[in-house]
Amino acid sequence: MSSEQAPGGVGPQEARAALTALRGEVAKAVVGHDAAVTGLVIALLCRRHVLLEGVPGVAKTLLVRAVAAASSLEDRRVQFTPDLMPGDVTGSLVYDARTAAFDFRPGPVFTNLLLADEINRTPPKTQASLLEAMEEFQVSVDGTPRPLPDPFVVAATQNPVEYEGTYPLPEAQLDRFLLKLVLPLPPRDDEIAVLVRHASGFDPRDLAAAGVRPVAGAEHLAAGRAAVAAVSARPEVLAYVVDVCRATRSSPSVSLGASPRGATALLLAARAWAWLSGRDYVTPDDVKALALPVLRHRLALRPEAELEGVTADGVVSGVLDTVPVPR
Repeated sequence: MSSEQAPGGVGPQEARAALTALRGEVAKAVVGHDAAVTGLVIALLCRRHVLLEGVPGVAKTLLVRAVAAASSLEDRRVQFTPDLMPGDVTGSLVYDARTAAFDFRPGPVFTNLLLADEINRTPPKTQASLLEAMEEFQVSVDGTPRPLPDPFVVAATQNPVEYEGTYPLPEAQLDRFLLKLVLPLPPRDDEIAVLVRHASGFDPRDLAAAGVRPVAGAEHLAAGRAAVAAVSARPEVLAYVVDVCRATRSSPSVSLGASPRGATALLLAARAWAWLSGRDYVTPDDVKALALPVLRHRLALRPEAELEGVTADGVVSGVLDTVPVPR
């Protein structure tokens, strides 16, 4: 494949323009949350997954639906509940009396963009049903592996303040999310803008009426992925990524720091951000820009540190302030 043109006739510049336009389309439905929109685009480019955390009503679900609508991707939603079973996600074998055989009925995981809504409300057994899908891009039912569509990305949501009836995600599953994006309550001006839209008849269930149109597709993502793979990182930048991740492990507030998978995730996200910014090389500023969303969910704090009000974001920010930045 030439660096000028990807399969399907889409070049890297056209792909970048389409993904930039995608962010503009999402803004027609979602007020603010620009960083979260960019994070979802980075996840799609990297073919990795994203965890969206925010209180109810900050447009987590709407954000994912708008990204899917603007990117021409098939999306499906699974509402995670305590009684959800693994087969409800992956699919199951169903007996067909006409053929006297078991046929596989695909579950909602067979899609491009899977919205795993309130993922921490389902027991660990059902949460684990996504592990193979998120890492291997396949699911195994009755011992038979079945490949998932390309692209396949999980966008999971969770509420940070409600703990009753929830099951915290284990470290092994958290580590499979490229980014954890925190959606805060909107500032006053953004909240007024939301009300203005609703007063004008905006219906979050009808994105087409809101003017959201598909401006990017799987071919743009494929071209973008090829271009991101060609983004270079100098040895001193690679060393900086490693030093940042190693510093999280030596923090006195942390019982479990970022793993080598965290370092590779940080580099991957930084390369995607560099390409979206119009560069074919990674800078230390790219690493710093992605460090919080890539690392915050990979740290386990000591109980005494949590009691003192220490947060994972605070630890990562402290690391970025202390690790020497290469020139």
